[in-house]
Amino acid sequence: MNLLATLRALFVVLVLFSQVLTVQATPRADQPAAHPSFTVQVAGKGKPMILIPGLTCPGAVWDETVAHYQKQYQCHIISLAGFGGQPAQTPVSEHFLQDVRDQLLAYIHAQKLTKPVVVGHSLGGFMALWMSTAEPTAIGPLVIVDSLPFLSAVQNPSLTADQAKPMAEGMRQQMQQGKRSLAGARQMSAALITDTARISQATRWSVASDPATVGQAMYDMSTTDLRQDIARIQQPALVLGAWAAYKDYGSTKESTRAIFEQQYTKLPQHHVEMSEAGKHFLMWDDTQWFFAQADAFLKQNSVAKK
Repeated sequence: MNLLATLRALFVVLVLFSQVLTVQATPRADQPAAHPSFTVQVAGKGKPMILIPGLTCPGAVWDETVAHYQKQYQCHIISLAGFGGQPAQTPVSEHFLQDVRDQLLAYIHAQKLTKPVVVGHSLGGFMALWMSTAEPTAIGPLVIVDSLPFLSAVQNPSLTADQAKPMAEGMRQQMQQGKRSLAGARQMSAALITDTARISQATRWSVASDPATVGQAMYDMSTTDLRQDIARIQQPALVLGAWAAYKDYGSTKESTRAIFEQQYTKLPQHHVEMSEAGKHFLMWDDTQWFFAQADAFLKQNSVAKK
């Protein structure tokens, strides 16, 4: 083969390769009917990243995180039905969070996302763990933001899921009685967030959320114990914890870290870091620390290491 023919062949290969990369970076046509429990917004290009918000928050809670990562990652931003003004499902499923879990896994397969990074805050962190226990090989590295495998056992580690049901049922009924008052929602937000503008935003989302959905989601999370199941998780996990919101109640950084370590004991590859300043919304309260921790973790555990 002469030089001209070789160059032509190389050019063809490069063109085809670039087309393959373009196809891989372009999300496939979504089928919203296949996942009625949530909607998805896609931003950026690169390796796939799924971002799941916490209770009552829509995907917009991740706006700054998406802006930080969208040049490196194709961000799939999740908004759960009934949260933060999103239309609710009617009637609300009695297995709402399990439906979310199963539909998210189906979405990953339908979009052919290869081991996506999953970033989850609070309920979203719990969902990331649950997805990973259900299909350990489908998910990539996890970034868990102030979440635990079994929320109900914070004060009593020996508590079982069955023992938690009466309390969870009472909480569900109380939440489903009607929309939270503006004053009550703001008081709750102020306990979890430091910045006044952020408190106002979270308050609006809380008041706009569907009470039946919120109550069911809390019930599902409060009666699902993943502490043993996380032993099946195969990917590394960064767990970012908060304690500042609870120091007025006697909690210390060390005592709160001990709770995290105890609940994550069975998780094979995990690393816990505690924020000094953040309350619950660490990506808002301690933004630079959050990005520094997540950046270092993702660089070390890039899905490129196949």
